[in-house]
Amino acid sequence: MPNRKLPPLNSLRAFEAAARHLSFTKASEELFVTQAAISHQIKHLEEYLDIKLFHRENRQLSLTNEGERYWPKINSLFEQLQTATEGLYTMGASGKLSISAPPTFAIEWLIPRVTDFKNLYPEIELSISAQADESEIDFFGEDVDAAIYFSIGPYKKGVYSRRLLNEYLIPVCSPELMSGEHPLNTPDDLRFHKILHEETHRDWLRWLDMVGIKDINLNNGATYSHTVMVMQAAIHCQGVAIVQSILGQRELDTGRLVRPFDIPLKTNRSYDFACPEGNQDNPKIWAFMDWIKQRLESDCEHDPLRDGRKNILTLD
Repeated sequence: MPNRKLPPLNSLRAFEAAARHLSFTKASEELFVTQAAISHQIKHLEEYLDIKLFHRENRQLSLTNEGERYWPKINSLFEQLQTATEGLYTMGASGKLSISAPPTFAIEWLIPRVTDFKNLYPEIELSISAQADESEIDFFGEDVDAAIYFSIGPYKKGVYSRRLLNEYLIPVCSPELMSGEHPLNTPDDLRFHKILHEETHRDWLRWLDMVGIKDINLNNGATYSHTVMVMQAAIHCQGVAIVQSILGQRELDTGRLVRPFDIPLKTNRSYDFACPEGNQDNPKIWAFMDWIKQRLESDCEHDPLRDGRKNILTLD
């Protein structure tokens, strides 16, 4: 087709996202448009190319042979565009950058990956502080450039925010409990174990309600002030904990914790990046925001919690 124009960019973006996720719904969430808009753009592209790109059968989406050949090339082009654009934004990224983050998130996820950020941006002097609570940082009254929140939102006027990651709650325990006198084969087996908490019973109550289990004694285990303490208690066989999946990832990867049940509970909160409105275009802030977004997505790329292969319950 040497004399034809290129396909519409919006249609190509819709195709690339839908093919990557094999889901119009997830593509619509990523591109902040409706599912109907994604479907329309795909149809428009297929008509333009006069080629069918997707099979749509029994609510399942799969690529045709033509789609399988086309997608990697389109994906590569968009990655090159993204890399080139990021390079423009992050030119001159240097100086001190102060980030505030929830304590357990900083300990379990962020700090172990700081070296990766420093290798990419050696001219940025990164400083990380722990948030005292979940209230919003007063960016104009404190020496903080940006913050990471685990929040419901929305944020107050004058604050720019970008969603980094939707989060899930998962029960975890030591692998020793799985081979003990009362292995955790079903949620009902929790009645034989101590239940660990972070400050309140709220998360456990919601998870148990969703799986339809009653009469579990929630007062027989210890209560801790931070998730990292709860996880340490679980590692040392003190009981079963319920934690945010991203916070338990490192201990699950090492095998010090295991997931006894494949029943994650989607929360109504997310990890968000926030800074004063307008400052998101500052090269050092943009560099960190883009880096953390990509690292979180990369870490969760093959996580069954994120790709719909597990039974995910939703917390209202």
